[in-house]
Amino acid sequence: MASKGQIGVTTENIFPVIKQFLYSDHEIFLRELVANAVDATQKMKALAASGDCKQELGDLKVTIDLDEKEKVLKITDEGIGMTEEEVDKFINQIAFSSAGEFLEKYKDQIGNIIGHFGLGFYSAFMVAKKVSIETLSWKEGAKAVKWTCDGSPEYEMSDCDKKERGTVVTLYLDDDSTEYASKGRIESLLQKYCKFMPVPIVFGKEQEWKDGKYVDTDKDKIINSIEPLWTKTPADLKDEDYLGFYRNLFPLNEEPLFYIHLNVDYPFNLTGILYFPKLKDRVAVERNKISLYCNQMFVTDHVDNIVPDFMTLLHGVIDSPDIPLNVSRSYLQSDAEVKKISTYITKKVADRLESIFKEERQQLEEKWDNLKLFIEYGMLSDEKFCERAMKFALLKNTDGKYFSFDEYKTAVESAQTDKDKKLVYLYATDVQEQYSYIEAAKNKGYDVLLMDCELDSHYVNLLEQKLGDTRFARVDSDAVENLIPKEDRIKPEMSEDDKKKLDSVFKAVLPEGNEYFVVGDNLGAEGDPILITRNEFMRRYREMSALGGGMNFYGTMPESFNITVNLENPLVARIWEASKSEEGPSAEDESLLHQIVDLALLSNGMLKGKALSEFITRSRKVVSDAYLK
Repeated sequence: MASKGQIGVTTENIFPVIKQFLYSDHEIFLRELVANAVDATQKMKALAASGDCKQELGDLKVTIDLDEKEKVLKITDEGIGMTEEEVDKFINQIAFSSAGEFLEKYKDQIGNIIGHFGLGFYSAFMVAKKVSIETLSWKEGAKAVKWTCDGSPEYEMSDCDKKERGTVVTLYLDDDSTEYASKGRIESLLQKYCKFMPVPIVFGKEQEWKDGKYVDTDKDKIINSIEPLWTKTPADLKDEDYLGFYRNLFPLNEEPLFYIHLNVDYPFNLTGILYFPKLKDRVAVERNKISLYCNQMFVTDHVDNIVPDFMTLLHGVIDSPDIPLNVSRSYLQSDAEVKKISTYITKKVADRLESIFKEERQQLEEKWDNLKLFIEYGMLSDEKFCERAMKFALLKNTDGKYFSFDEYKTAVESAQTDKDKKLVYLYATDVQEQYSYIEAAKNKGYDVLLMDCELDSHYVNLLEQKLGDTRFARVDSDAVENLIPKEDRIKPEMSEDDKKKLDSVFKAVLPEGNEYFVVGDNLGAEGDPILITRNEFMRRYREMSALGGGMNFYGTMPESFNITVNLENPLVARIWEASKSEEGPSAEDESLLHQIVDLALLSNGMLKGKALSEFITRSRKVVSDAYLK
């Protein structure tokens, strides 16, 4: 006999609330309904395993049927079903989930139940104007029940003629949700949310090519893999298994550098596989490529709260029933367990990298250029990871050789310790642009590191703190004689008037718009006439400002350059003497001044436009005059 009643809610506006606010994405309805069907199936397996149910289980699966013309969607399972009393308890009383009490009773026979909130079923009303349930319980003597609701708090419940155990949920799609009456749309959602659920999900039939077109076969099309790789024992897997799974997840990506299989059952349950992608092309760095699953059900690919920020550069999957989710299962909640999980993942990543350093050093070196952005980002943003990384991080020099921090210190400390007993690490950011500076340093017996990562301006600051009694200097930040001072150098004696005169002579021919600090020095008769360098401190903090390092005021300041005039160079000596004479410099001296300044600018990539054109014309004349003489 049919009965009518009102759903047990505290407000008659519960359905608008569900439709507009409870779930952030309407497409979630399909995940929730399939998850419920999978739960019911898993419960059926648990009952059979415990011996409480003696029925034949059959070929358990969840089937999705779509009538595109009528705009009707059905989700069918062969699980435990419900009695009339259970429908009243679990459907009519919103948010009264059966998962908790079932888990307690059958915790030894079942791993986990996906649903914990009892609201998943009502997500159907986000897209449907009417929903019906036809269900038959596994319990002996149970009668089939039909429940129908049109989206108001009123429902109708009656007997029905369903013969098979399980539940059919039928959605009569709303006029503003007709997108879900498309086979392609439903299949894409099943692939997104249900690709790895632990029960076969059937949607349509497999197809074959026949008579010039694809036609359905009699074989069900199963859209999911019920035993994804992360659920298997690592000892049973090979490298090709992990690489194959990566290709399945990211078919357009290059092969990863390394992978980590996560597998822990205490103090929380967590499995997963994380991959290190190639990061050399830093412009194309992809985030949010870690998918979070709950018992093989996709939840989100925004895992910022569950892994440290730098690990969002990794790709892969994490699956845990212990991650606290909000009621719609769309967002992580702040929780002590999440912090434990984050700490565990950080430790596992560090363990893996350290083991590669110790056991596969050559592999680490070969892949370092593609990996160092991740390592540096981790060291800069996570103190615990930084402590571990000091053991396996590498330094690479301009000759392509790799060193651990301890190895490099041993290699250079005898030649590169300055007069203040500080070890000076010289580095370049571009081998081609800084070639002459690198060669000058090598000629003095120094080694030069290559630091060409976007984060290196921050990274060298960190290393100066961590290594102790260590200073980093870019190879073009000063004259090579001044990079690693071994003793106090004698500077040329100049009066204040001479210093002002030198400053005005050279600033007069330097490009406008920058700030220049002109000094005279003795760099030898064979040394360059003029050396243009950037102060290490100012340049480094300017770069940090460009990366959002919290020092934005440096980015607003004009570029500043140190102009070192080599007073021992014969050309400079001639110009300087002429500048101090009563007659002043001749036209030839003026041309010579422009020429040596432009050469210094050109070597620093600072000669452009009109100034470059004038330099070329002047150079042609110098060459022509020399030839004619």
